[in-house]
Amino acid sequence: MGKKVIVIGSGFSGLSSACHLSSRGYDVTVIEKNQVAGGRARKFEAEGFTFDMGPSWYWMPEVFESFFSKFGKKVEDYYDLVRLDPSYTIRFSQDHNMEVPATLEGLKAMFEKYEPGSGVKLDKFLKEAAYKYEVGMKEFVFKPGLSLMEFADFRVFKSLFRLQMFSSMSDHVDGLFKNKYLRELLKFPVLFLGATPEKTPAMYSLMNHADLALGTWYPMGGMHKIIEGMVALAEELGVKFLLGEEVKQIVVPNGHVSEIITDKGTHKADILVGAADYHHIEQHLLEKGKRRYSESYWDKRTMAPSSLLFYLGVNKKIEGLHHHNLFFDTDFKQHAVDIYEQPAWPEEPLFYVCAPSVTDASVAPEGCENLFVLVPLAPGLEDTEEMREKYFHIIMDRFETLMGENIRDHILYRRDFAHKDFEKDYHAYKGNAYGLANTLKQTAILKPSIKSKKISNLFYTGQLTTPGPGVPPSLISGEVVANVITNQY
Repeated sequence: MGKKVIVIGSGFSGLSSACHLSSRGYDVTVIEKNQVAGGRARKFEAEGFTFDMGPSWYWMPEVFESFFSKFGKKVEDYYDLVRLDPSYTIRFSQDHNMEVPATLEGLKAMFEKYEPGSGVKLDKFLKEAAYKYEVGMKEFVFKPGLSLMEFADFRVFKSLFRLQMFSSMSDHVDGLFKNKYLRELLKFPVLFLGATPEKTPAMYSLMNHADLALGTWYPMGGMHKIIEGMVALAEELGVKFLLGEEVKQIVVPNGHVSEIITDKGTHKADILVGAADYHHIEQHLLEKGKRRYSESYWDKRTMAPSSLLFYLGVNKKIEGLHHHNLFFDTDFKQHAVDIYEQPAWPEEPLFYVCAPSVTDASVAPEGCENLFVLVPLAPGLEDTEEMREKYFHIIMDRFETLMGENIRDHILYRRDFAHKDFEKDYHAYKGNAYGLANTLKQTAILKPSIKSKKISNLFYTGQLTTPGPGVPPSLISGEVVANVITNQY
């Protein structure tokens, strides 16, 4: 104990691993290239607006509760959580707005309105989704994926069939529901997993349980309040932070990391945790002979989407806007094809608008709206200022039409963020926003390993390894890597 651990990166997985390791007696230092902690979950302020830069959905609240409870803390020690109702809104046209209720009773009533008799089917669907979620959370996500024997347990093997690993999400949903709008509601959560609903295992209806049963929440002040809470906890546990310092080289004599060279100095390490982009650490910070995977291996990985983001400060309130707003007024299937099957800038993109100022007056000046506009895109696309401007107007034309009012003339502040920014700020491989896609060929032991094969004291955590992309999985990933390190040392 007392071994010196360096963690590269201060996103959710980096902070989680730092807290777990420090609480177990390790001497932990987090090195972060950006000036503030949080990785993709950073914030910035401009013109009186406070913008969350990345994650905006708070699902699976029990994962956050579990994290803080491991250290004798509660979520409410660090931020105030509120449940949103409606959970979110889907706008299919100017006259058709689906407000998704927070209660199961309200949800069933809404389903019945769209498709008589579907309330009973929803019960069946959510019961199956709850089982998948429970098995997934208990049997799968905390496994490090180092050996196939981790999955040799009879309960796990038996559950594979009930988990519907080998049928598609699309077939599963379409077999129960006929209404086009209900189908799109149930398929949308998998849009960010890395494949079309036709190629995503029906197992991932577990996300519908997280969405419809566990609810959509919001930490007052913004998602960065979670980061602020985790940093405060880490410092309380003795973790040290070096911000605005970028790692340039990992020194590995004799198969063992000895030190980390940054743009500001050299740091000795007994153990190294890579919580930054896995590909960047492997391909750019290690010598060629020390890498476990080749560049061609990485090029063949299926990545989750990137995003084009617009942070907008608007000098008026927008009638009919909710906290979370999905705009599905164009072809859902075609946009998924443009992301996964034939990667290209979409002709008619779906888009999402988060307006936290609807819930939280602190994130915008009085009478103003704070907007986070997101268009999911294929990773690796050419990202130019001309393309960003073109898509800004494509999106704003539809946004204004669907909301029935002028918005562009009321924009006080605008900032864009896309592939080039993900690469510059996070060294994100191919400019991805969400990590490695959750496909069957990239599940468990088939993901990039949480432990280096060639370097005895190098470990990885985050959205390019076990258990996968998203905020709750990243929190869990930090705990999983801490367990692997603790077992080894």
